[in-house]
Amino acid sequence: MGALDVFNSNAFSLVSLTDAINKMPFVPGRIGQMGLFHEQGVATTTVLIEEREGSLNLVETTARGAPAIQNTNNKRKARSLTVPHIALEDTILADEVQNLRAFGSESNLEGVQTVVNNRLEEMARKIDATLEHLRIGAIKGQILDADGATVLYDLFTEFGVSQHTEIDFDLDNASPVPGAVKKKCHDIRRKIEDELGAQPYDHIHAICGADFFDDLITHSEVKEAYERYADGLFLRQGQARGSFEYAGIVWEEYRGKVGSVDFNDAAKARFFPVGVPGLFRQYNAPADFVETVNTIGLPRYAKQAIDQQFQRWVMLHVQSNPLPICTRPRVLIKAKRT
Repeated sequence: MGALDVFNSNAFSLVSLTDAINKMPFVPGRIGQMGLFHEQGVATTTVLIEEREGSLNLVETTARGAPAIQNTNNKRKARSLTVPHIALEDTILADEVQNLRAFGSESNLEGVQTVVNNRLEEMARKIDATLEHLRIGAIKGQILDADGATVLYDLFTEFGVSQHTEIDFDLDNASPVPGAVKKKCHDIRRKIEDELGAQPYDHIHAICGADFFDDLITHSEVKEAYERYADGLFLRQGQARGSFEYAGIVWEEYRGKVGSVDFNDAAKARFFPVGVPGLFRQYNAPADFVETVNTIGLPRYAKQAIDQQFQRWVMLHVQSNPLPICTRPRVLIKAKRT
């Protein structure tokens, strides 16, 4: 019996490995923890998004008996987006498992399973960090590749709309006008509500870079409100969210960086509504395996390939095919500290 015949067990099949990696704890990412994105599996590698552009117009008065104003039907648009493909491979050598079981025995799978699970967990963390990067891109309106520069999708371009002009909070002003920050908050709230129309939402959230957040909480207008909130943290142990509310907006310093790729500019803030049905969606496409063709996509897949000549190694393949998007990118507002 070959040293790696153990991997021919059903415990290491496509179904078992995929089930195992999807049970791994979701590790890196505040955006994922917020539960903004409604996940949906699809059976194709492209997603067709249909937009029904509702319009609300005032009706002009006409003379009695005159022809009535003609109603204009809602316009429908459809756009096709290809789902990004994220794949990662690693190799487990025979030397890494040879001492975990007796030679020729198939009865001691637990030790080998531990090696596989540890490797899958490490790979899953990297996939999750990549997914967080894609999701933060959907909140910015520009989904970037792993290098932090290559644009995969500009949602404003894809939906044929322009982003609102970046708002300058002027946080380094030594003599700010009283209420200046609150007025800018009200402006952001009005812009988002105008874009949402009649759609309900829970609250407006802001993810801030470190410099923006520091200047915000030390601003003369905001400082007192923040200190009152911070003092209250001692009375709410175990419930603090690492954020605070001011002028109808929940502010939070966002921490996200992998290597040299910073997920958010330190001097910027990004605003978006929370609780809008269908606003943030994530489509999971099927893996590029024969077994998964035209099946409903799962968040992650895992598979193995054994060295058929000498059974010296087994290769693990992990992949994810997610497309997180904001379906109404005009609600995404950006701001700078100065």
